[in-house]
Amino acid sequence: MRGGPYAAIALAVVSVSFSAIFISWSNSPYVTIALYRLAIASAILAPIVLLDRRRPLVGIPRRDVLLMMGVGAILATHFTLWIGSLRIEGIQVSVASSVILVTSHPLLVGILSHFVLRERLNGRMAVGIALGFGGVVVIAIADSAARSASLVGDILAFSGGVAAGFYFLLGRRLRQRIPLLAYAFVVYVTATGVLFLYTLLLQESLTPIGDVRREMALFLAMALIPQIGGHTLYNWSLRWVPAPIVSLSLVGEPIGSSLLAWVLLTQTPGVAVGIGGALALAGIYLTVQGQGARTRETIAGRDVE
Repeated sequence: MRGGPYAAIALAVVSVSFSAIFISWSNSPYVTIALYRLAIASAILAPIVLLDRRRPLVGIPRRDVLLMMGVGAILATHFTLWIGSLRIEGIQVSVASSVILVTSHPLLVGILSHFVLRERLNGRMAVGIALGFGGVVVIAIADSAARSASLVGDILAFSGGVAAGFYFLLGRRLRQRIPLLAYAFVVYVTATGVLFLYTLLLQESLTPIGDVRREMALFLAMALIPQIGGHTLYNWSLRWVPAPIVSLSLVGEPIGSSLLAWVLLTQTPGVAVGIGGALALAGIYLTVQGQGARTRETIAGRDVE
């Protein structure tokens, strides 16, 4: 493989960094954006998966199919909450705040693994979680001081991060036994179905708002670049990439999105958000590094036994 996975993960980070930019450019409701993003991604994957001679969908146990459908529902909820933090009128927050908060899921996964899975935190993870949540609090205080409605946007983005934590926690285990394309296809199709129901329940538009050709071009860009070129490629590359690179890749998205927002949307983060973001990203980096170290220790312990 040599440098292939590293190049793939670098491309994936750049790709997902464009997600918030495309969302900000759209005129459609937040849940409509999410619906079209996943629907188009599913349509792109469909012929690849269904025409594959290896038939990746055949032989998957019913239990795993149901679990993947559950992961798809979680993914739909993640996108609804996160895109809502950027698009709901009156409460939207800056790209920097939103992306940093939604990327904080490693902090939540670390806490869940400690209290639910009984996997003890090591020192690096404990420091990382403390730093990370300290940064989250600083961002929330800074945004609420600027505009009280921004705090609601922060809560939506952070809740989207909670959903992402469950998405990665469950997906990590399923991907150990299910081929990537089969996993991505089932998850994306299920997420599309759930988003269709969300759109009906929230009484939002099922069709794009504004210039339809421009909106469809943005939806296609979201499906191709951050979804398939980002999420799917990222999941593929992580099989060969060491934990420290994973850590850097996770903090790469909010940094990339913030820089793009500064250049393309003229959104300059305030000093407080910059400080909070630095704390949060440092915490995320330390937490993921600590998780990698803990996993290596666990494997070594099993080898000894």
